[in-house]
Parts: sequence; C-alpha cells; structure tokens
Amino acid sequence: MIIIKSPREVELIHEAGLIIAKVFKGLETFIKPGISTYDISKFCEEIIRSNDAYPTCLNYEGFPGAVCVSVNDTLIHGIPSRKEILKAGDVVSVDLGVTKKGYIADAARTYLVGEVKEEIKRLVEVTKQAFFEGLAQVKPGNHVGDISHAIESYYKKFGYSSPKDFTGHGVGLSFHEDPYIPNQGVAGTGVKLREGMTLAIEPMICLGSSEYKVLGDGWTIKMRDKLATAHYENTVVVTADGAKILTMEDEHGQE
Repeated sequence: MIIIKSPREVELIHEAGLIIAKVFKGLETFIKPGISTYDISKFCEEIIRSNDAYPTCLNYEGFPGAVCVSVNDTLIHGIPSRKEILKAGDVVSVDLGVTKKGYIADAARTYLVGEVKEEIKRLVEVTKQAFFEGLAQVKPGNHVGDISHAIESYYKKFGYSSPKDFTGHGVGLSFHEDPYIPNQGVAGTGVKLREGMTLAIEPMICLGSSEYKVLGDGWTIKMRDKLATAHYENTVVVTADGAKILTMEDEHGQE
C-alpha cells in the first residue's frame, strides 16, 4: 500500500533528513586512510543520537550496525567492522536511515579515500548523476517506470550495470514502503506518481558485471568480478510541480 504523506508528515521526514545531511557533511572530512568502517559507523551514530534521533539501520531485521558501510566491491549492506581499515584508493559507500519523532528518512553517499583512480571517480560521478536523471522524472502523473528508465539509460551509456534485485522504495512511516523503484525499467509503466508520495531513489551502480554474491553473514552484497561499486540515494517528496529533496540542506541538490 502506498502511503500519501500530509504536509506535516513531510516536514517531519525532512527533519530526519536534515540530520542525515549533517552526517554526510561531517563524513567529507572524517573519511580518510587508516580509519575502520566501525569508526565510520560510530561517527554517524554519535551525530544521529546527538540530534535526538535513532539510527534506523540498527537491528533492522537483525542488521548489527548503525549504518551500512560498503567498501570497493561491496555494493550494499556492509557491516561495520574494526578489522576493515580504509586505505588510499578505496571507495566507500555509507547508507543510513534516521528515525526522528517516528518518521524516517533514508540516503546514501559514496566517498573517495585519498587518491583514487580516474575510472573510480567517474563511476561515483555517474552514479550521483543517475540519481538526478531519475529525479527529473518525479512529478505528478509520471510513473515509477519513468524514473527507472531515466536512471538505467544514463548509467548504461558508460557501460555500467546494476543488479535488478536491489531497488529504491517508498519511505517515511516505515523504512521500506511501496512503491519499489528499480534502477532499470520501461518509461510510462508502473505506479503513477502522486503529490505527497515520499520516495528513496537510489542508483546502486557497478563498474563491471551485475553478478553478485551474499556473504555468510546474510547481509554483505559483494560483486563476483570484484570490481568497484557506488551508491547514491536521497529521500524525496513528490510536489505539485515536481520534487523536493528531503535529505539535503539545499533541496535543489547543491551539497
């Protein structure tokens, strides 16, 4: 069931989203060679809790971390670990939810660690732009397939891929709500967008093949070809004339 949010509910989701924006801003200088993925999770959790909010990932369906921290060929759901130490040349995605006053926002960013190869920089840039290609299709009367098609059409120009099993989704009252928003699709198909829908749009893009494996922990998604991945996500609301980003200080996408 798709839940249409009232203006007050959208404002509460935005309140949670602005905490996420604070976390991402802090990570820009915090992430560097020599820190662990556990350090990243602890840093995020401290900011979230200091803003009277809760890290939504923690214990969600049994997930043991406050946030997901995914390095290099880990696409999503990386479990924070004291043993996983970042080094120059790595790429790390941080995916988190924030719950405040019962409302949830969800977003992800991918960070470069020290000096990184040009092909990795391009992957991260394309993944971010793929989100904005999808965002441009968010308006009342359009369909979920319009978002999906725009994302897929963009990243495929670069020869990249995205596993079909992992998608964006509705968010707000629950961490994962209807509708689901694939990163590939046919324009003009799927659920019709309505004002007040809150959506987490999240391109998860691979440098190589989309073939993956799930590690024994039941969470970590690794690419079989061991090539790099990137992840970019925001929670947005469908407005009367388009969309507003709820997980950035600047709703128009300037970070």
